[in-house]
Amino acid sequence: MEPAFRGSGSLVRAAILAVGSELLGSSRIDTNSLWLTARLETLGGEVVRKACVGDDAGAIAEELRHAARQAALVLVTGGLGPTADDRTREALAEFSGGRLALDTALLSSLRDRFARRGIPMPPINEKQALVLEGSEPLVNPRGSAPGIWFERDGVVVACLPGVPSEMKGMFDELVSPRLEARHGSAPRRRRILKIAAMGESAVEERVGPVYEKWKGHGFTILASIGEVQLHLLATGTEAEATAILDAQTADFERALPGRIFGRDDETLEAVVGEMLRTGGATVATAESCTGGLIAQRLTDVPGSSDYFRGGLVAYANDVKAAWLGVRETTLGAKGAVSEETALEMAEGARTRFRCDYAVSSTGVAGPGGGTPEKPVGTVWIAVAGKGARARLLRPPGDRAMIRGWTCAAALEMLRETLKDN
Repeated sequence: MEPAFRGSGSLVRAAILAVGSELLGSSRIDTNSLWLTARLETLGGEVVRKACVGDDAGAIAEELRHAARQAALVLVTGGLGPTADDRTREALAEFSGGRLALDTALLSSLRDRFARRGIPMPPINEKQALVLEGSEPLVNPRGSAPGIWFERDGVVVACLPGVPSEMKGMFDELVSPRLEARHGSAPRRRRILKIAAMGESAVEERVGPVYEKWKGHGFTILASIGEVQLHLLATGTEAEATAILDAQTADFERALPGRIFGRDDETLEAVVGEMLRTGGATVATAESCTGGLIAQRLTDVPGSSDYFRGGLVAYANDVKAAWLGVRETTLGAKGAVSEETALEMAEGARTRFRCDYAVSSTGVAGPGGGTPEKPVGTVWIAVAGKGARARLLRPPGDRAMIRGWTCAAALEMLRETLKDN
């Protein structure tokens, strides 16, 4: 079997195993694996396998065997609690052929932990003091479930609690330093470039030459409702990787002039909000088909009271007329879903809320209400500022997708307007 951490310049092959029957249902998402993947990238790790397994010791042990054949580092989250369905310890014993024994020092520290909280330790928690022979317990200062560090035949298995706050703290404080000390692999750095209100295929077509130029580097394109992300990876020291990522970013920006709105954790609404704050400007919303979702995204940003004046959901035509000043003649001749109505809604909101900019939306989100002239998915958005302009959208998908895409397009249109002013 290959050694766990190979020499300089190679990547550490890693596997992640999330334990918990709840992760196999529809109510819980495994977010731990995503977080660990990002951390491993910075350490020069390459995740080659991920799996979710229920609370069954045999199934966990079998997955450990699969993972150990493919990877030199196996990270396990969950199954370290005190209840009968917490089976990671038993599974690790089955995998290794070792036995579990009570660690009196660990048991004493667990009892002290409960005593500091002023309560006796329930007998059920004694299970958490069982230690696999040949392994090392990992102290958990944030909870009662100790972790496990185990090595066999060049494979490292690190078991961490499933509670995200406990898992993250233990990885950063106990696991990450050990990994850094053991291997000489060059770390990898990730950068995410974000594009709003542009289809995945359209983005792919434009950036194709950039992919070709940087052949051999890892690129991933990911699409969600109203947003496309370009994930870039570079290997080397922080300075080396940053230089590569900066050069790649410049090429992508030339391929997508003006369309990349942010990087990494930046959101479109936060970028727009910072532009408004920096410019000392204010904004309001007038929404029909999006039902207040544009306002919600804008006010999701902490400090948005600096620039967000208010919003109005004007679903009915008489509300559009009475509260936003949309003319009856416009509604009669052009209809609620029209360029003219979108423009008058935006201008009306700007006047009513006494702000610098206003965004509007009106459309047919479905599933019913469409006509041959205006089928489901027909949407108009507008931005009023020093002038006013509107845009016709044909977002794909069901009601939720149409509304989500419309929100992204409206915020992107506001960003373009702020950039041009």
